Amino acid sequence: MRVAIAALLMTASIPAVAQEHNGHDMSRMEQETRDPLTDIWVDCMPGEFECLDRMRGRGVSGSGTSRLPGEEGAMRGLHFMPGDDWMLMLHGDVSAKYTDHKGPRGDDKYYVTSMAMLTASKDFGGARLAFKSMFSLEPAMRHDGYPNLFATGEVAYGQPLVDRQHPHDLFMELAARLDVDVAPGTSLFLYGGPVGEPALGPSAFMHRGSAANNPEPPISHHWFDSTHITYGVVTAGVSSRRWQIEASTFRGREPDEHRWNIETPKLDSWSIRATWNPTPRWSAHVSHGFLKQPETTHVGEDEHRTTASVHYADGRLSAMAAFSAKNRDPGDTLTAWIAEANYALTAHHALFGRIENVKNAELFPDHHDPLHDVAFRVTKLQAGYAWQTPLGSSPFRLTLGGSANAYLKPAALDAAYGKHPWGYTLFTRLSLGH
Repeated sequence: MRVAIAALLMTASIPAVAQEHNGHDMSRMEQETRDPLTDIWVDCMPGEFECLDRMRGRGVSGSGTSRLPGEEGAMRGLHFMPGDDWMLMLHGDVSAKYTDHKGPRGDDKYYVTSMAMLTASKDFGGARLAFKSMFSLEPAMRHDGYPNLFATGEVAYGQPLVDRQHPHDLFMELAARLDVDVAPGTSLFLYGGPVGEPALGPSAFMHRGSAANNPEPPISHHWFDSTHITYGVVTAGVSSRRWQIEASTFRGREPDEHRWNIETPKLDSWSIRATWNPTPRWSAHVSHGFLKQPETTHVGEDEHRTTASVHYADGRLSAMAAFSAKNRDPGDTLTAWIAEANYALTAHHALFGRIENVKNAELFPDHHDPLHDVAFRVTKLQAGYAWQTPLGSSPFRLTLGGSANAYLKPAALDAAYGKHPWGYTLFTRLSLGH
């Protein structure tokens, strides 16, 4: 945590060339442009690709190569021009949280999550190159992470994680992307690296506006965006104003519990994804992938995953609805759906919520338990509030908030979880440029 805070504070003493902002302050050297097709005014710095993509009506970048609605806005951060037309973007946050999940399987914990992103990009005239990196100090916490009732996926201390959320790896992304224009408004792109995200599922929950203030990861994380940290990815695609089609090859195995290192990349799995941005406020996707033995505790079991999502954003409201089906081979098909939203009441106050439903067969990992491998459908209901404010004229923003959740489940789970399990999370977050 100390290193993450130091990295954020250090940037306060660096003179930024520009920072994302509201309005049209031309003294900051932005280029004000109106897109005739989308009728949007945007301020873009030279080489600021996410902003330029929004202006071109393409939507904005999510995690990996995913796209979000243009009205979601480019990711806020500090922007620097070190020379030779290179653009550097720095973004990060540190969040201290206390969570308490009630019931026989519940637990409570104080913990810290963190993320830092550094992107270097350059426009070569007809081609654009970006080097993308993302890091986290969450490996400093215990391998078994923190409480998250009814969540499953990955391992800790050699055992499957149940009712807990695993920490992220130190290296969340180390990749590059090259876009080459082939026609007006259309480009071919190549993305890849030792750590990245394949073209599978919607944008990861940390990068979509609908979950911007939500302190808890979805219990459906391993149905939709568990591949957002993958060791070995190569993606090729074609992108235009309204649509994007892409295909990836990548390592299907999920990260292990040793989270400080870079695991050996492999290209043993594949995926395809199509995204449609009909207007700046909407984005939809459908994807399908084959994952080679994704879970270490299910040796010899592959997975075919199909996902679909719809995103909406209008500057105040950001919302997403999504569906996923995991077809285990051999095994049954497990489905999940999620709907979440974040609504800015004012510049300082926001409400957020999430409803998700998961059919999960991993709640009882003990092979001698009579409920082992039995699939149960569980619904999580969550609602919360966040208050945020800039810290003076600094590039930092402080957020305070909390959420409460309840669960709907079969009576067969009463003995393990109690009749009415519930929980809450309180958090404070320090963000850089966001």
